[in-house]
Amino acid sequence: MLEALGLPFFQHALIAGVLIAVAIGLIGPLTMANRMTFMSGGIAHATYGGVGAALFFNFSILAGAAAAALVASALISFIAYRYAHRADTAIGIVWAVGMALGVILTDLTPGYNVDLMSFLFGSILAVDIRDLWYMAGFDLVVIVLVGYFYYDFMALSFDPVFARLQGVKTQLLHFLLLTLVAMTVVLAMRLVGLIMVIALLTMPSFSSERFVRSLGGMMLFSVLLSILYILLGLFVAFRFDLSSGASVILVAAFGTIALFLMKRVFAK
Repeated sequence: MLEALGLPFFQHALIAGVLIAVAIGLIGPLTMANRMTFMSGGIAHATYGGVGAALFFNFSILAGAAAAALVASALISFIAYRYAHRADTAIGIVWAVGMALGVILTDLTPGYNVDLMSFLFGSILAVDIRDLWYMAGFDLVVIVLVGYFYYDFMALSFDPVFARLQGVKTQLLHFLLLTLVAMTVVLAMRLVGLIMVIALLTMPSFSSERFVRSLGGMMLFSVLLSILYILLGLFVAFRFDLSSGASVILVAAFGTIALFLMKRVFAK
């Protein structure tokens, strides 16, 4: 196992795992508290349309994914506020159309040689130095924004009506949070893939909610759990020659179940 630490691609994967865990740990509890899991899933799957567009028009896949994620987050945020009673239907449409568009554009792309499975399910081989700088920069942005809007996010999470009455711009915060989710999805797709990134956003947050009461405490605990799950998952993937994304998610699932049972036992 220790020989893996000497491999440059594995070193990049470990650093990327820690960096993306910070964003996931901070954004995940806010996503769960605001019941945005389905919205986040819609954004993640719609992002595949940007991947297909990038292949078809021959430009940066990261830029295409980011553009698609931002468009999806804007549409979902607008629909959630203007047509709340039809939000689930609209999100499902955005989800399906984004995936379908990505598949069609990929089919129409002549002679593409990109491993699309690395975007759907993640690949440690896909992480390079440029990705690490993007992740580090995004972490800094997330820390600054979450710190600056912490109390506004807390009000939005637990009582949005009261927050609106107090002058908090809830619609703007809602869109900002979905935008952060969108960019987290784009950067995490290299590691765990678009299909499974939502599981990583939710499982550490679910566990942290059972052990910590404050929103800040949930974020800190979620960051630590995310780092643990990702690093263990990467070592498991290397040791048994498995998919990195699937290994991370299974480790996170086992960890979530173990913490749930632990809480039940000690609560008695």
